[in-house]
Amino acid sequence: MILIADSGSTKTSWCYLQKDKNPIYFNTEGFNPYYVDSKYIADAISTHLPDDVKIEQVSAIYFYGAGCSADKIPVVEQALKAVFKHAENISVQSDLLAAARSVLGNKPGFVAILGTGTNSCLFDGEDMIYQVDSLGFILGDEGSGAYLGKQLLIAYCRALLPKDLQELFWDTFKITADEVINQIYTKPLPNRFSASFSRFVGEHIKHPYIIDLVENAFRALFTNIICHYPDYQQYSFNCVGSVAHNYLPFLTEVAAEFNMPVGNIIRNPIDGLIKYHETLINKDQVV
Repeated sequence: MILIADSGSTKTSWCYLQKDKNPIYFNTEGFNPYYVDSKYIADAISTHLPDDVKIEQVSAIYFYGAGCSADKIPVVEQALKAVFKHAENISVQSDLLAAARSVLGNKPGFVAILGTGTNSCLFDGEDMIYQVDSLGFILGDEGSGAYLGKQLLIAYCRALLPKDLQELFWDTFKITADEVINQIYTKPLPNRFSASFSRFVGEHIKHPYIIDLVENAFRALFTNIICHYPDYQQYSFNCVGSVAHNYLPFLTEVAAEFNMPVGNIIRNPIDGLIKYHETLINKDQVV
């Protein structure tokens, strides 16, 4: 039996595949190894595993995660080995590879992730062949949920929001500028904290100020990241993630400004990953 996981910085989608049985889906919090350690990941997985997922029967795990760069993969591997002691094969790879396999299959193209964070690459059908680094929450992640939340928080803390939005923000969250700054600079997982405010953006998306905020976030994404891919206009903009899915009309409009057509946009890549891996169950193979 195999486990497939697609992990962002906020949520991990899991699927437990068993031969000749229906898949079992469940969610846990997200595990970005830049922000949490092996023990944290192992404890969280153990706590939230459904009863019908039998640890001793898991023979292979395919974990795709945000922050799973070469130097951070061992953090996740150690956590998975601690929980699934009988698994003979544990593969930890980038969430970007998950996005490419889910959206492009075995075809070459451009793919991005717009969720809590931002990531992107050119894909040759098998491997990621070129990447412009998003630089993470502090230095970049333009276009992501964390970036949208950060821009909103900056405007709120500086009292730059229109009066109606400033009052709505306070009525909704009852948080002061000092509390925001303390949370960002002294508490763990500031990216997740920032991204949590992107829901306010979605709830007030018809407000002209919010429309400008979203469109400018996507313009920053293209100006600072996408436009630096060689011949980027020859590709379609394929993407996974809640931000791309929820704000698709604005993303499409901004992409057109940069002469890049929008291709496949999906919220969650887990279904595509299941299709990619389920043949292994039927053939009793492991990749």
